[in-house]
This record gives sequence, structure tokens and C-alpha cells, in this order.
Amino acid sequence: MAGDDFAAEAPLMQEPESPRESTEDRSSSFISEEGQPTSPSAFIWALSVAAGISGILFGYDTGVISSTLVSIRPTDLSRPLSTLDKSLITSSTSLFALIASPLAGVLADRRGRKYVVFVADMLFVVGALWQAFTGSVTGMILGRSIVGLAVGGASLVVPLYISELSPSAFRGMLVTLSILFITGGQVVAYILGYVLAQKAHGWRWMVGLGAMPAVFQFGLLLLLPETPRWLVKSGHENVARDVLRRVYASGTNMTADRVLQDIKREIFEEEATSKLVHSSTPGDNLWPWLTHFQHQMTELLYVGGNRRGLVIACFLQGFQQLCGFNSIMYFSATIFSLLGFTSPILTSLSVALTNFVCTLVALLIIDRVGRRAILLRSIPVMIGGLVLCSISYHFLGFPSREVNMLEQIQTATYSPWATSIVVSLLIFVCGYAIGPGNIAWQQSELFPLSVRSLGSGFATATNWGCNFVVGLTFLPLMEYFTPVWTFSLYALVCLVGWFLAWKIYPETKGLGLEEMRGLLRDGWGVKPSLNRPASPRLFRDGSRTSLAR
Repeated sequence: MAGDDFAAEAPLMQEPESPRESTEDRSSSFISEEGQPTSPSAFIWALSVAAGISGILFGYDTGVISSTLVSIRPTDLSRPLSTLDKSLITSSTSLFALIASPLAGVLADRRGRKYVVFVADMLFVVGALWQAFTGSVTGMILGRSIVGLAVGGASLVVPLYISELSPSAFRGMLVTLSILFITGGQVVAYILGYVLAQKAHGWRWMVGLGAMPAVFQFGLLLLLPETPRWLVKSGHENVARDVLRRVYASGTNMTADRVLQDIKREIFEEEATSKLVHSSTPGDNLWPWLTHFQHQMTELLYVGGNRRGLVIACFLQGFQQLCGFNSIMYFSATIFSLLGFTSPILTSLSVALTNFVCTLVALLIIDRVGRRAILLRSIPVMIGGLVLCSISYHFLGFPSREVNMLEQIQTATYSPWATSIVVSLLIFVCGYAIGPGNIAWQQSELFPLSVRSLGSGFATATNWGCNFVVGLTFLPLMEYFTPVWTFSLYALVCLVGWFLAWKIYPETKGLGLEEMRGLLRDGWGVKPSLNRPASPRLFRDGSRTSLAR
């Protein structure tokens, strides 16, 4: 494991020389004018797919709970599941993902990105098998909690890993590929849920099969390299150069060397900034790792650009959850049971398929249209779907406050308005998948290398904290606040989210990770990001890449 072989503490670097421009670079038929490849190499595709298996695990374990909740029989877990039991089983995953995310960020900095994937795979296996063999509600909650630790680590490190390996021209697409794997895992979960739902103890097979992809990825970890940015920071420049040359295989060695020089320059500038920030903080602690963490926290919170990046990343992740999407993923089978559908799990598959197809659309357009543009256009679609859903529930006149959910499911009958609710939810899911569902996970590009793992960890923790709130409150809101006002509340959240995105989220399309420092240095960077030329390498101030202001 790279994390075992390399020390995480980087030596102070000498200021790198400016990379030399080469006519050979410019004339290559495989390289764009800016020195970027015109398509990802086979190597980077293979790495993205291998790392994306964690996305399948993530998606499967979040999607399978919908089918599991309606398949568990009263005698399977010693008692029938109450609304509170269902909420705790569902939200325990989110709670422990919240706990794991910032810890995984610290671990990714010290031991390496792929080391976190290794730990997550082990936890996926343990959690899946624990759920499969448990005989109590408490055991089920514990198994889901272990899976939550794995999901928290994987959801942080996989987008980070892919982002640090990807050429800037394709970074959005390749990170979105990992989100496509998540939605694919959810589709598989619903299909298996439909096939196994009617079998005795079929739900145990549903949750237990989640261990298989983890075992497969565990073997692939031996073939995965560490990211060149972590390698340079750890003092292994030659290994990083070899990885970059394989990433930019369609170009020349000069392209990889230029990127390497950019990385070294960023680290040099970060160390200079770090010295200024840390000179005003307390001295060494008895525990060096704690001192290092304190220094990182100081740099994250007190350097203006880092702090603004953290605010944007946490906003995007919080909004992604508070809009209510995962309440639909977790409880879609329960919702469709309430609406009188005879096969609620099969109906739920339409939600997962819509999510998958629209994420594929996002993958194809994100690096051409841009993150900000997609987000501002997709949120109104979500609002329209939620408003239509509230109106449909109003005319459906069901359920009522006086009847609990178990009784509603037992007495539910189909109404034409139920079809309108399904259509409205699909509209909402489509807007979500194209926009917030993948845009939020581009979070790594908002942070410089020195605080990238820690900042991404806090942003991911925000995601899972809000996910926990939504998972715990959705069924009680539906039962006591009525579906009309529940989905109206989500629509209001989307409206506020659109305004905040318009106000503070800059366009990052095409910018290299080392070029992001200038974007947020003196403000939110919205106007400069919209006024800049299309080329990510046209902003130069001497030997330093910066955003034109």
C-alpha cells in the first residue's frame, strides 16, 4: 500500500522553476493549445472505473434500504418495524458517515488516498455481513452504522482521488463518472430488491450481496497508484512524474512535466502561506499529529480563499441533501405503497433509472456547459417537480394526520393522482441528477492541496449530517405534517438554494486544480469566473497562474 510506504509529511520544497513552453507541445495532434489532452487516456479511464467501484458500493447500500424496509417481516427482527425503527435504521448510516468523513480526510492526508479506500472496503464487507445475519432491530442498526463508516470514507476519498488524477479538461466528467456508478449501484439494488422481495429472508440476501464489490475492489487496490499531488507533497517526485506521464500518455513528457511544476509551485506557495499563518499560532504540541491538524484547521479557516471554498462546498453538500432527494431514494417503496401501487419496489425502480440516465447526461455536458450554469438551470426543474407533487397530494387527499402509516399502507387504493405524483417525483429526480446530485461532489477542486482532504472531509460531513436529518425526519413529517407541506418545504429549500448558488458559486469549468487558488483569493470569484476566456491557461502573471481580475 502506498500509504504504508510513503511518509505523509512533506519536506520543505525549493521554489520550482517555471515550466518551459515547447513547440513540440503545441504541435502535437493529441494535445490542445493549452497543453491538455483532447481525451482521457486509457490509464485514467481504468483508474476512474476501478475507484468508481466504491460508488457502486455507496449507491447499493443507500438504495437497498428502500426495498429492505418493505421486505422485512414482523418475525425477522423480533418485532414489527415501527416508524421510528425505520427512521433509525435508515439514518444510522448517515450519522456514522458524518462521523467518518472528517476522520477520513485526516487519514487521507497522512496515509494516502487509496489507503482510505482499503479501509472502506473492509468496513463494507463487515457491515454487509453483519446486516445479513442479525436477528434484532439493534443489530440491524449496528450493521447499517458500520456501512455508514465505509460510505463516509468512500464518498470523501473517491471524488478526491479521481479529481487529483484527472486532467482539468475532463475532471468534471470523470468525477461525475463516480456519481454514475453510485446511481448504477442504486439501480442494481432496486432490481435485486424486486427479485428477492418475495423470497423468505430475501432481504438478508439484498444486504449481504453488498460485500461482493468490496472484495473485488480490494484486489484491484494493488494496481492503483497514489495521486501525483499526494506523492509530491510526501516527497516522492519521481513516482509522481511516472504517474503523470501515464495520465498524459496521449501527449508528450513535457505536458506531464509542466503539470508537475504547477503542483510543486502550488506546494511552495502553500508552505509560504502556512508559515505566515502558523507564526501566530501556539507552538509544538506533545502530539505532532495534533499540531499538524491544528495548523491545517487554522489554514482552512483563517485563509480567506480556503474559508470561502469551505463555505461553498458545505453549502452545495448541505443543499444536495436538504432538498429531500434521499428521502425519496430511502423511502420510495414506502411512498408508493401508501399510494396503492401493487408493486412498490418495481415502481421505485423508475426513480433509480431516471437518476442513472440523467446522471449520464450530466457526465456528457458538465465540462462543456459548466458547473454553475447546470446548477442554476436544474434547480428550477426540481422546484417544478416538488410543487407538482404537493398539488397532486392535495387533490389526492391522502394520507391524513389521523391514520398512521402502517394502517395507510394496508388500506391504500390506487388513484390517478398517484400517477401524477410519480411523474412529479421523476421530474424532480431528473433535475437533481443533472445538477446538485453531481455538482456537489466536485468539491475537491475548491481547495488547495494543503487543506484539500480536510476541507473535503468537512464538506462531506455536512452532506451526511443533513442526510441524517432528512432520513430521520421524513416519515414523521409525512405522517404529522402531511405530504403536501413536506414537499412544499423541500421546494422552499430549493428556492433558497438557487439564490445562494447564484450569489456565491463561481464557474470552475476548465480551471486546473493549481489555478483555483486565484479564483477565491479576494472574493467569491463569480464575476471574474464568468468573464474569463474559455482557456484555463490564459491567466498568467509572470511564472504564476492566476485568475485575471
